Amino acid sequence: LQTYRSNNEPVLMTSLSGMPIGDKVYSLTAGSRGPILLQDACLLDELGQFNEEKIPERCSYAKGTGVFGFFQCTTDIGSTLTRAHFLNTRNKQTPIAIRFSRFSSELGSSDTIRDIRGMAIKFYTDCGNFDLICNHLPVFFIRDPILYPSLVHSQKRNPVTNLFDYDAYWDFLTLRPETTHCLVLLYSHRGIPNGYRYMNGYSVNTYKFLSDDDKISYVRFHIKSNQGISSIDPTKALVL
Repeated sequence: LQTYRSNNEPVLMTSLSGMPIGDKVYSLTAGSRGPILLQDACLLDELGQFNEEKIPERCSYAKGTGVFGFFQCTTDIGSTLTRAHFLNTRNKQTPIAIRFSRFSSELGSSDTIRDIRGMAIKFYTDCGNFDLICNHLPVFFIRDPILYPSLVHSQKRNPVTNLFDYDAYWDFLTLRPETTHCLVLLYSHRGIPNGYRYMNGYSVNTYKFLSDDDKISYVRFHIKSNQGISSIDPTKALVL
């Protein structure tokens, strides 16, 4: 495709759908001083693209950053648990992409906010892609997914005032007793990690592994930082 593009320079200006157009600077009018006509397909195409070109912010885990690397299996313990080659073959390297993010923070917010950090890992294995979703805390606020929209709404800005609604925040957390474990960890020293290098990752879901001899195992992933866990003092976090 690149060779074709380099050897075949376009000689016509086209719309997004490939339709040849003669002018992209002026709108079509009824005469030299007449009104703009609705039949101007180029104008409608340009305005339509302008309206749709902005990508909306994610409802959760909006602010994040990505890195690329590789995963290397250093033991053969996985051979007794799973048939997946990237987990049961010693010294096998698998390319990965990781997106670190924060649960309730919006784009442009501070990196030192007390919040759950996300760690989404994509393994590019020989048999296809494997996605592993992790948080930096071993537990989450809720278990029933029907409560997730309400949880996110309580963490985000109030759509009426456009301000963070702490009444809604604490109403949800106090009225749902299952949030207590996660809440205690979030307001401990783990709530403000000193960067993504100084935190662990814990899989959100439990995975069902099937070995070569059809033995079933239920597994949760714990990704431990080689640098250990380090946090920022809350007073210093406010200054930063």
